[in-house]
Amino acid sequence: MLKKILLLLATLYTAASFAGVDVNRASEAELDSINGVGPSISSKILDERKKGNFKDWADLIHRVHGVGEANATRLSNAGLTVGGVAYKAASTTSGAKEEKAASKAEPKRKQEAEK
Repeated sequence: MLKKILLLLATLYTAASFAGVDVNRASEAELDSINGVGPSISSKILDERKKGNFKDWADLIHRVHGVGEANATRLSNAGLTVGGVAYKAASTTSGAKEEKAASKAEPKRKQEAEK
């Protein structure tokens, strides 16, 4: 019985540590609790949020001066979310690089096929 209680407590602790702070719902204190968000960034976020909720990470990056892709990655890793979604810049960037490499290789394949 004690093992089950300890397992339950460990599970709840793990779930709580992964719970994100949503930028569209968070108070100033909750935003400040995120590592990397200070009073300056949290006030900018709240000022922009008054104009309307953030649609996604791209919208947040565009509207809040001081939050770029690198900073968005750090904030997301620290628990900040937009609409409950973490920032995923690395997968988008690597996908774009792969597409660019594939498009460069395509003309070479066509030339080789014509020979």
